Amino acid sequence: MIRILVCDDHPVVRAGLAAVFAGAEDLHVIAEVATATEAIALAHEADVVTMDLRLGDGTDGAEATRRIRALDHPPAVLVLTNYDDDADILAAVEAGAAGYLLKDAPPEQLLSATRRAARGESVLGPELMSRLRARQREAHVDLTPRERDVLERLETGASNKEIAAELFLSPTTVKSHLAAIYGKLGVPSRTAAIAKAREQGLLR
Repeated sequence: MIRILVCDDHPVVRAGLAAVFAGAEDLHVIAEVATATEAIALAHEADVVTMDLRLGDGTDGAEATRRIRALDHPPAVLVLTNYDDDADILAAVEAGAAGYLLKDAPPEQLLSATRRAARGESVLGPELMSRLRARQREAHVDLTPRERDVLERLETGASNKEIAAELFLSPTTVKSHLAAIYGKLGVPSRTAAIAKAREQGLLR
């Protein structure tokens, strides 16, 4: 059973998504929330989070995605938006989203994308992937000294708690550094962060 957390600040949209998921035997909505704060708090209970890009609590979906993907065992994040806007979508993908769908996508497409995201697959079209790679190549990654410290320990396979102990930081601070590292590198995971950092010469 794939556990889904629905995050959207419009009650009608939340209800509609829940109704679509209710028709699939292998999908189960564990909660419907309206804010990024609620989504981040409950994300550890889900396999997939459907995330609205523009929430009403002052936090955008990309930032919420980044914070969710920085959790120790993060769920996949599938962005749902009304706008096919490069900047918003690329920001969400760079924050770690598995992909995106427009809110007017057919129910079958939503169900398929959710299952693919739960399996760890990318839900991105080739055109968007091409734009994302081009943007990442152009980006200059500038990590702070502390972010570099965290990244180097990440390479050794250290857990968040181990990194926190070595650097005399709280686990929450380590998670914040990881979220910043993922965002700057444009990657969704520890493994991808290490690979990208090596590619860009950030790790020896």
